[in-house]
Amino acid sequence: MPDFSLNEEQRMIQKLAHDFAGQVMRPVAAEYDEKEEFPWEVLHQAHDLGLINLEIPSEYGGQGLDHFTAMLVSEELAWGCLGMATSMSANTLAALPVLLAGTHEQKKKHLEPVCAEPRLMAFGLTEPGAGSDVSGIATTAVKRGDKYVLNGAKCFITNGGIADLYTIFATTDRAAGHKGLSAFIVPGNAPGMSQGKKEHKMGIRASQTAEVVLQDVEVPAENILGREGDGFRIAMGTLDHSRPGVGVMGVGVGRAALEAAIDYSKTRVQFGKPICENQAIQFMLADMAMAVETARMMVWKAAWLMDQGEKVTLVGSMAKTLGGDAGMKVTTDAVQIFGGYGYSREYPVEKWMRDAKIVQIYEGTNQIQRLVIGRQLVS
Repeated sequence: MPDFSLNEEQRMIQKLAHDFAGQVMRPVAAEYDEKEEFPWEVLHQAHDLGLINLEIPSEYGGQGLDHFTAMLVSEELAWGCLGMATSMSANTLAALPVLLAGTHEQKKKHLEPVCAEPRLMAFGLTEPGAGSDVSGIATTAVKRGDKYVLNGAKCFITNGGIADLYTIFATTDRAAGHKGLSAFIVPGNAPGMSQGKKEHKMGIRASQTAEVVLQDVEVPAENILGREGDGFRIAMGTLDHSRPGVGVMGVGVGRAALEAAIDYSKTRVQFGKPICENQAIQFMLADMAMAVETARMMVWKAAWLMDQGEKVTLVGSMAKTLGGDAGMKVTTDAVQIFGGYGYSREYPVEKWMRDAKIVQIYEGTNQIQRLVIGRQLVS
């Protein structure tokens, strides 16, 4: 059975992340939400403290944290600002295909440089015609001599246009459907790589989301991950490992909203008493707390299973779904408890509510997760 008691090192890392989120991220969160820009100075400080590249092994320049400890850090960063946390966590997402399918030489050559400095990475899977259905990917990779030439466009890419390294999925055989999908390591400065439309989003506005255009982008044949046709397996393996980390984002932003709602309910007086003394408010807070705790436990279970080397397709999808749903429910209820003030930018709960919605959408919608869960149950 898993033991979820934290050791001294984990408590120290958790506190470091919490202090960073409270002292560095939160004070500028509203500013960068308004500006719709990523705060590079925050990335620099996070890099200096070892709060990015969490699960990349130390031999390649990362922090080398186990999955469970990485979840502790990610929850705190999402508690600070989900937008900034999304951009920083995208480094791990983009690195996962390399870690899962790359050779030692590929990992050393491509991961070390982006971990050595405060840089961003990006995961290039989604396209205008291929969201949950990756078999619809239209980006092509044609082998010419000792190179592959990539053409196409990716959309809704976290860190798109500002990343130094991309993992790009393209078809090497359109007739083979998802079996013709392949994965490539592509430098952000490769000729032909460009940023397309920058998305102006409802939430996580401190994270850049943009289209990435590939026009005759040449990459060495040695940059393919695995072999031609391995892309679907690599993508699914990546998402299995990343989904608990998405779920913990919902936990973090939900916890932020719960804490704020509790504090506000103790100070907001109506009819001569704090509103926290009303049973209706207490029941809301109780439901909010149960949602956060339940989602966190599922995330922790998924992380523990990954650390044991177990398959996490089922539990990872559960963790992602529970975390996303909890984040959305709890932030919405927090706005309700704040009343008219919650709808105002005077308080951060409206931002948290806008931010939380994405957790139900990216890396496979929660509807897709339920499909995955159902298929796992009956397979």
